Amino acid sequence: MIVGKIIRRPATSVAVLVALSLVALWAVQPSEAEAPGAQDGKTLFEKRCSGCHALDADHEGPRLRGVFGRPAGQVKTFKYSEALQKANVTWDEADLEKWLTDTESVVPDNDMGFRVPKQEERTAIIAYLKSLSTR
Repeated sequence: MIVGKIIRRPATSVAVLVALSLVALWAVQPSEAEAPGAQDGKTLFEKRCSGCHALDADHEGPRLRGVFGRPAGQVKTFKYSEALQKANVTWDEADLEKWLTDTESVVPDNDMGFRVPKQEERTAIIAYLKSLSTR
């Protein structure tokens, strides 16, 4: 009887150890929200866009607060390319998604050559810009 208990304890201990290891391994796996590129839109905006854009002032690119719902090329204090001045685009999710994927597909001959290659980053940035809109 004692021998049986001695044999069962190591087997039970090993099973518990394996189970705890699997739980620990699962717990450190990144969730979908923590996956690379699924950061919040504000952080991504600051990382990816703020080199040329600010929210409330023109820099190399126009100010972007209120861009959602605004017609392209319409910030009076910014000098846009002729193509953007003539563009018939009002920025919404679909157009911003296309723009951040490939600006030339939306407005050929524009001056912005930057792209955001990851779809989840584009989605987060667009959601952030939309949250800043007053429209």
